[in-house]
Amino acid sequence: VYRKSNPQTEKREVFERNIRAEGLQMEKESSLTNSDIIFVKLHAPWEVLGKYAELMNVRMPFRRKIYYLHRRYKFMNRFRGWLPRKPMKLDKETLPDLEENDCYTAPFSQQRIHHFIIHNKDTFFNNATRSRIVHHILQRVKYEEGKNKIGLNRLLSNGSYEAAFPLHEGSYRSKNSIKTHGAENHRHLLYECWASWGVWYKYQPLDLVRRYFGEKIGLYFAWLGWYTGMLFPAAFIGLFVFLYGVTTLNHCQVSKEVCQATDIIMCPICDKYCPFMRLSDSCIYAKVTHLFDNGATVFFAVFMAVWATVFLEFWKRRRAVIAYDWDLIDWEEEEEEIRPQFEAKYSKKERMNPISGKPEPYQAFADKCSRLIVSASGIFFMICVVIAAVFGIVIYRVVTVSTFAAFKWALIRNNSQVATTGTAVCINFCIIMLLNLYEKVALFLTNLEQPRTESEWENSFTLKMFLFQFVNLNSSTFYIAFFLGRFTGHPGAYLRLINRWRLEECHPSGCLIDLCMQMGIIMVLKQTWNNFMELGYPLIQNWWTRRKLRQEYGTQGKTSFPQWEKDYNLQPMNAYGLFDEYLEMILQFGFTTIFVAAFPLAPLLALLNNIIEIRLDAYKFVTQWRRPLASRAKDIGIWYGILEGIGILSVITNAFVIAVTSDFIPRLVYAYKYGPCAGQGEAGQKCMVGYVNASLSVFLRLLTRTLCLSFRYRDYRDPPHSPVPYGYTLQFWHVLAARLAFIIVFEHLVFCIKHLISYLIPDLPKDLRDRMRREKYLIQEMMYEAELERLQKERKERKKNGKSYHNEWP
Repeated sequence: VYRKSNPQTEKREVFERNIRAEGLQMEKESSLTNSDIIFVKLHAPWEVLGKYAELMNVRMPFRRKIYYLHRRYKFMNRFRGWLPRKPMKLDKETLPDLEENDCYTAPFSQQRIHHFIIHNKDTFFNNATRSRIVHHILQRVKYEEGKNKIGLNRLLSNGSYEAAFPLHEGSYRSKNSIKTHGAENHRHLLYECWASWGVWYKYQPLDLVRRYFGEKIGLYFAWLGWYTGMLFPAAFIGLFVFLYGVTTLNHCQVSKEVCQATDIIMCPICDKYCPFMRLSDSCIYAKVTHLFDNGATVFFAVFMAVWATVFLEFWKRRRAVIAYDWDLIDWEEEEEEIRPQFEAKYSKKERMNPISGKPEPYQAFADKCSRLIVSASGIFFMICVVIAAVFGIVIYRVVTVSTFAAFKWALIRNNSQVATTGTAVCINFCIIMLLNLYEKVALFLTNLEQPRTESEWENSFTLKMFLFQFVNLNSSTFYIAFFLGRFTGHPGAYLRLINRWRLEECHPSGCLIDLCMQMGIIMVLKQTWNNFMELGYPLIQNWWTRRKLRQEYGTQGKTSFPQWEKDYNLQPMNAYGLFDEYLEMILQFGFTTIFVAAFPLAPLLALLNNIIEIRLDAYKFVTQWRRPLASRAKDIGIWYGILEGIGILSVITNAFVIAVTSDFIPRLVYAYKYGPCAGQGEAGQKCMVGYVNASLSVFLRLLTRTLCLSFRYRDYRDPPHSPVPYGYTLQFWHVLAARLAFIIVFEHLVFCIKHLISYLIPDLPKDLRDRMRREKYLIQEMMYEAELERLQKERKERKKNGKSYHNEWP
């Protein structure tokens, strides 16, 4: 698509003349709504497709596969008719286009064209393959004389063309029912069987997605579907842990003691306005804490660490199966072209490419190192900006506790600490959304590095954006989990911020309730906002475009426009491809695993979101976006390494959450060392009698010369009349030693289990390995038989014509 008013006419004419020289057919048509806009429709005839399919080693089907089933598979097939139909499977009998024919494939060759299954030359190459071939041609056509004056991408970047995209196959809606009349086209079929909300519980038609959008997008949806399916056991176990807390709530000795402690007066949580409160006032919060911090929490943390490993290991197996089914096993990426910006910057200095043997621009090592150092400094600076924002939230929490304590409304005044936490989380979410301007900084730093190829640029940009977003999203959560209430001092000697504000303390029921609120609110708000922006923004944009067209063009409906006009008025795919989709899911994976010990319902929230996410993304790709270029990929790229890193980090953080943030270790130490069952090797609710009193220290406040009041606070310190007033007790050191020991044992145990699972689960399933070896053998046999058959047929024809040739074979 281009505008006639664009001054780059000469470049377009040369480019289009060279396109015709390559054999592509061209047709131009003016827009119905704007005469300045010209659509250039390109069509590749059979000769061009065959020529470039051979050059690009495009694999095409040449014979159907015949499987020799194992005995147990034959036994299952015999009784398959008796088994109930799976409701999640799509009906592939009535809609055969949902699945590809299972055929052997080989690189296309015009000399061996008789080997391939060709029923119709117009449909032999599917639309995705045709688009990829045409794009391959357009990327290698010159528009000016010169080494670097080549390719469609450069013409798009300098404004010669407005846009370039493959067309959708038609409308995604039909007046007729798909069950009675069939699908109008593959887009209609995708809409009905994939993007419709009525099929939210069905498996995805991945073969059709791959044929329509290409392997790269197909792999994203395959990974998203696999991740969503693996969330089911995690969500079930997390819900079980929560329900276990609900059922054991009435038997919890700790919450009972908190609720019955009407005679224990706690120190105020702030200097001004905060009243002295009874420990029993925090009864509700003690019960809520037990729902998340109970006996099953440690088991759930170990389970989730193992689950993350199993998810990644089984995804490798699933990816191998998909790569085999989609002919990606032997596919290797072509030698990538150098980015135009890299060529322009370093064109004066060249060296020989060791692969192609041709001279190419070269970046000196010193220049590369200096640019990387500047880029790393920029990343560090932006992370410091995030930490400064978190520090601002800390100051807000410190200042507003006393403000809410003096509030007029009794509900807020009596729950000042919870109100402070809730509002701080909401403000933190707003800051997270405002600091999403990182994209421009990451873009600037990546361009400053001058990556050589597009994949290097994409990996560098992805890593920066992930670091920015991860720190932005999780920094406040790390503060609440590991720093809140840890360095406050004690009554009479509180540590203060700028010698003025007293640092915030944990709630009398512990810091875990603050961490649960932080995770729950951020997770729900973030996922709701992302879903709205993913679907709402393109819907509003497309509606506004259609509205303007109706006002300018008249009352004719949108169906009167040709397909290229409809597609041009849709939203283009994101400039960074699937980056936003992957980033959203990877950050969610981090939220689901890193602090899951504090919030067992995180996998359930992620599961519910992902069920919606799959259909939202499908609806967006099918109806709201222009059709993206079909591109190939063997895996999910750099994202897999990031997932492995998150899995390792989750083990460490969950160990610290259980040991430091929750009361699991202090309760354990009390039960075995200081409680009624000390020295007996027993543990139970009867052994926790007196725990609350043992976990509180005493502070004396002198009112007059003869009158003093006794208050309590959460810590393990000596009373004021001891030889070392307010020094740490022996129980504190026992708890600290137990916490450190637990962290070491937990991490080593879980890492050993993770490595054992990684070793026991092979990356390639055995049946797939056997199928691949057998297919390689059969392909060689069939190619030999087909060639032998052709030679024998030629020999018979020569004998019939009376011609004799010497040295014939066979």
